[in-house]
Formats: sequence, structure tokens, C-alpha cells
Amino acid sequence: MARPAAVSPAMAASAVALLLAASSLVAAHDYSDALRKSILFFEGQRSGRLPPTQRLRWRQDSALHDGADAGVDLTGGYYDAGDNVKFGFPMAFTATLISWGLIDFGRTFGAQEPHARDALRWATDYLLKATSTPGTVYVQVGDASRDHSCWERPEDMDTPRTVYKVDASHPGSDVAGESAAALAAASIVFRDSDPGYAARLLDRAEEVFAFADAHRGAYSGSRSLRDAVCPCYCDYDGYQDELLWGAAWLHKASRRRVYRDYIKRNEVALGASQSINEFGWDNKHAGINVLISKEVLMGKDEFFQSFRSNADNFICSLLPGISGSGGHPQIQYSPGGLLFKVGNSNMQHVTSLSFLLLAYSNYLSHAGARVTCGGAASSAAATPAQLRRVAKRQVDYILGDNPLRMSYMVGYGTRYPQRIHHRASSLPSVSAHPARIGCKAGAAYYASPAPNPNLLVGAVVGGPSNTTDAFPDARAVFQQSEPTTYINAPLLGLLAYFSAHPDASAAAAAQNGGD
Repeated sequence: MARPAAVSPAMAASAVALLLAASSLVAAHDYSDALRKSILFFEGQRSGRLPPTQRLRWRQDSALHDGADAGVDLTGGYYDAGDNVKFGFPMAFTATLISWGLIDFGRTFGAQEPHARDALRWATDYLLKATSTPGTVYVQVGDASRDHSCWERPEDMDTPRTVYKVDASHPGSDVAGESAAALAAASIVFRDSDPGYAARLLDRAEEVFAFADAHRGAYSGSRSLRDAVCPCYCDYDGYQDELLWGAAWLHKASRRRVYRDYIKRNEVALGASQSINEFGWDNKHAGINVLISKEVLMGKDEFFQSFRSNADNFICSLLPGISGSGGHPQIQYSPGGLLFKVGNSNMQHVTSLSFLLLAYSNYLSHAGARVTCGGAASSAAATPAQLRRVAKRQVDYILGDNPLRMSYMVGYGTRYPQRIHHRASSLPSVSAHPARIGCKAGAAYYASPAPNPNLLVGAVVGGPSNTTDAFPDARAVFQQSEPTTYINAPLLGLLAYFSAHPDASAAAAAQNGGD
């Protein structure tokens, strides 16, 4: 990515101030309550046999024979969104981001930390099953085409539970690399509370990464998988970033020099500096640079100085006014202040990019550093406090500080989406309607203008998908009304931090000695 143009510090400060001004006009949010609800959402996405501790009681057991046709136990895990398919690529990314939030902000989770660990373990237990066969990663359960032609509860589903995998003959370095990252990151989370489980996670992460690196290729490039994973979760950005991402988390978890050397040796070949204004289930470049930059900022490893420069460029691309009067061409802000990227389900960008802003601001604060944008004599500097406030502004927008004065988190506040694109939420629960609801019988509920009968508490929907801050609250507009696990995953760390530091600027000033 080209370096952003240099602007004056005054211009940068005023541009960021304009974006943040609206946040001071609305009463403070209950971030602790939002955190509790955001974690609770994951219970509504559970597949498999539900535990006695299940709190979202309108959900029941589902998909209890997943993997049986392939001779492997693939029960458990999460449905990624409003359908009944288990997609391994976004599920692994979800686990990685929950882990990162707990690693960086675990102390601020308070009473919700055990629930967040439970949400993570529900994913990692499944990933251990999906990687239990050496040289194989099971990457999906369910025929997406058949599933998407039905509107039925997961407890009723009768569509094929086809199992898809990658192996030496059908490589998938992207999904395998992300699975390795998830297992390695989670091993850090459980290191103190369950060292045996943590060791098992790390050992498996190393095995899966070795497989991903030895048999390189994108999983959607395989003819046997393309029709199954596309268009839902095609690899659009290549597998190279997942190899660096997996190595970065293995380096952090194991401190083994082999992964440090791998990262440096492959930095250019695997494109560490490419597309760094993006971060999500498909593109890890920005996350790689922010994660590795901590080593540099903490004075632990100057070996990775180039990653710090890449991270600075990424942060600059997110700050309004920093990269030029119009900002970065792929990063926009709505009139109401919402970060906006072209494409579906915009909130996935809002939460993941905001998480990186917050994580990087903390690394900078502890190092007494700032972000330099422009690289010239007149370059602008953004303080950690400014980064925190931009991230907090996005969280506040989600929770109701927006032109519609509605929360985009179901169950939070007095006004929130009522007709989310989610099968289990929109159909009567089994306890309310014990009789089976068939594949096509659910269409009447899908088309109904009535609110969903089951509250999927904590679900954050795709939100406004254009720069007008508009939201239709209609099931049919899935791009805006569908929740996903990877929208919520990075939000956990954000909400935990702001629950402990509701005044982001004061917290940053205290840590950084002022602006």
C-alpha cells in the first residue's frame, strides 16, 4: 500500500476531533452489560449437545451426528451466522479474536471472563476435533447451497451434513493457517487456568501449521471445495497472510526462534505489507503487523521494525483526515461517524478495525510512543488517546450513538433490530412449537413482518451498509440484518476495556503521561 500523504498535525487533530464530537452528546453506555450480552450471543450460535450451563434456553441440541458419515466426530462448534452451516475458516478467526481480546484485556473482563473463556473453548474444542486426523483439516460441515434454500431451525434441519476437508492433495493453507493461529492464541489464554489443555492446543497448532506450510494453496482453489465454500467464504486474498498470521501467533505462544526466523524470512515473499488497511476472516495483513509491532514497541525485538512501520501506515489509513483530505480511498466515515468499507456486513469491519486501533494504542501507551503519519518533515502524529477515542466512537455508534438512536446489538438499549436474518431467532422455539417445521414451511416466518419471537441477546447485525446511516430492519436484507460470530469476537475485548475505562481519553492520558 502506498504511504499516506503528509499533513499538518493541526489538520490531523481537527479532523479526528470532528469525528469524535458527536460522542460527547449522548449519555454514557453500560459497557459491562453490553459485554455480558455480547458473550451471551455465542450461546445462541452453539451447535451440538448443549451443556447444563446453557443460559439462552430457547435453543436446544442440534446436529448431533455431524461427521459420522466421514467416520469422525465433528459435533459442537458454532454456526457462523443466521444459517445452520459450520464454516471452519470464520470459526477459527472468531476463536483467534476472542483469544486476542482475553490476552490483551483479560483483566478488564471482570465477572464475564469465565463466560468469555467458555465461549472460546466451545470453538477450540471443535477445532481440536477438526484437526485430529494428521495431515487433514475438516473445514466445513453442511451443504451451504441446500441449507440456504431452507428456512428451518437448527434443531429441525434435515439438509445434508456433508463434510469437507483439506489434505495434502487438496491444500488449504488459509484455513489451516488460521486454525493454527486460533489454537496457538487460545493456548496462551488457558496457560494458567488449564496448562494441560493449553499444551495440547499448542502442540496441535504446531502440527497444523507445519501441514499448512508444507502443502500450500488456497482451499477455495480446489475444485472439490470451490462450490462448497464459495461464495460464502472463498479465499479472495490468498493464503499467504494466514501463514504469517499462524507463525506470528505460534511465535507469541511458544517463543520458539524457528517461528521468529520464519516470519522474517517470509516477510516479503508472503506480503506482510500488502493490503494492510484490511482485517477480517479473509485478510490478516493489518493484524499481523499490529501483533508483531508489540515486540518492537516493548523493546523486545528490533528485528521486526518493518512491521512497526507497516502498522503505523495502517493506523494512519483509518484516521479521518490523516491520509489526505478525503482519507484513505477504501476507508470512509458516514455522516453519523460510522467507519465504512464497501461490501456486505459492514460491522465486521467496524469491530475488527476498532479492535486493532485499541490494541495498538495500548502498545504505544506502554512504550510512550505515538503514530507518525506521512514520513516527511511535516508529518502528523496521532496519540494513543486519539486512537482510543476513534475506537470508542465506533463502539458507541453500535450501542446507540447514531442518527437513528438505535442500538445495533439485539437486547441492548430500548431500541434495537427486531427482525434479524437468523433462522433460530425468527422461528418459534421447540418449546413453544414442538412439532417440526419443515424446510419450506419456515418461509412464512421469514416473510412475516412480525418481530422475531426469540431474542438472540447480544447479536450485532451487519448494520448500515452505505454512507447514509440507513438501516431497514428487515430479514430479507441479510447484508444489514444478519449477525455473525466474527462481528462479535473482536467486540468482546473492546467492551471489556471500555467497561473498565469508560473515559478513553483519561485512561490514555494517565498511561501515556498526557497528550
